[in-house]
Amino acid sequence: MITVLGSTNLDLIGTVTRIPRPGETVPGHEFSMAAGGKGANQALAARRAGATVRMFAAAGTDSFADEALKLLRADGVDLSRVRIAEGATGIAMIFVDDDGENVIAILPGANGTMGAADADAALAGLGSGDVLMLQQEIPQAATARALELAKAQGVTSILNTAPFLATTPELAAEATIVIANETEFALLTGTKLEELDAAMSKLARERNQTVIVTLGGEGARAATPERSFAVTAMKIDPVDTVGAGDTFCGYLAAGLDQGLDLEAAMHCAAVAASLACLKPGAQPAVPMLAEVMAAV
Repeated sequence: MITVLGSTNLDLIGTVTRIPRPGETVPGHEFSMAAGGKGANQALAARRAGATVRMFAAAGTDSFADEALKLLRADGVDLSRVRIAEGATGIAMIFVDDDGENVIAILPGANGTMGAADADAALAGLGSGDVLMLQQEIPQAATARALELAKAQGVTSILNTAPFLATTPELAAEATIVIANETEFALLTGTKLEELDAAMSKLARERNQTVIVTLGGEGARAATPERSFAVTAMKIDPVDTVGAGDTFCGYLAAGLDQGLDLEAAMHCAAVAASLACLKPGAQPAVPMLAEVMAAV
């Protein structure tokens, strides 16, 4: 079973000719709304990869809450521990340009009410063999407490370092598996891309953890205390990359939960992330397991 402690948002998505610079207005094409939030996205991806998933999150009392949870509910994620907090549901405001690149601003809403008590509830009864997925769109007090409990209880903890915060380096040291993109890894270690492999291996050995760096169309690399390797992505023409990272995280967690070794789990995750770039939105673009298996 996979437990996700994280955010749930409603994504407000505008497609534009190009990403505007500060103070600039650019023409756009379409507007849409879709369920999102890094925690919820990863929960859905793990569920679509075949895992049993339960979600610990907070949603607001506004009309956006049902839409934010709609796909999770439809796909069978356990939402019995999602709290209702007075006020607004979390919102992500997203612009996607004609090349599929994006910029995102997060308004936390109910996500901002998450705290140490939610971590205590999420970790209650978990132990060796269980998988915990964490991101950084809820207050760091909740994430820090969850990592502390996971280590004490022998739970495999996966921390996605997005969005990168001032306290991320400290918290990342406590996770079993750290997943960062190349920009986040540079912030984490102060290293350049050409130094990536050596820096990953050094960090993995020093912290006795697994370090994974996602590289977009170039796939992903991993370092454990014992070895390093890379997996490739599919060659595609992306429509929207907004859900790719979360899809990778969810499929990776599901693969490990189902007993795959790290390299096999990463291979499936990289294929799933590539497929997620072929559709707009975050959760609507997460592929089903059958699609991934057909492309592996």
